[in-house]
Amino acid sequence: MNFDDRLKRAIQRGENEKTERSRAAEEEQLSAEELKTMHSGFRLELSEHIEECEKSLVDHMPGFEFQTILGEEGWGGRITRNDLHLVPGKQAETRYSRLEMVISPFTSTAIVELSTKATVRNREIMNRKNYQKVDELDVESFKEMIDMRAIEFAEQYAGTE
Repeated sequence: MNFDDRLKRAIQRGENEKTERSRAAEEEQLSAEELKTMHSGFRLELSEHIEECEKSLVDHMPGFEFQTILGEEGWGGRITRNDLHLVPGKQAETRYSRLEMVISPFTSTAIVELSTKATVRNREIMNRKNYQKVDELDVESFKEMIDMRAIEFAEQYAGTE
């Protein structure tokens, strides 16, 4: 085999490799789009579950107000309540309580993340993040986690004065 033949084969191998890299990049982009679509579906289902749980808390614990969270910080809900604490001979105090649960937006890490923050009468009781990979997500276990967080908040709130 002479130099020209070897040169032509080398050029052909380089072009084939370039084509293969391009095809792999397209497949990777497609799977990233699929993950984003899956995340959107999970986010919708989980944020609806958050809303149901928090509205149920509002029904069982009068005085709380529900707000839907939709935006850059994520999707979910928040319940809040301000109480006036009166003690004879002392100045009145305002006591703030809240439960906020949010599903974070899609990122390149391809995870579904639940952020939970809770305060009972001016005292932070919860600041947690839980996550699972989008392609390995167990929706039912995530819903159970949301339920547990809401129940834990209700118990903590009911147990303080």
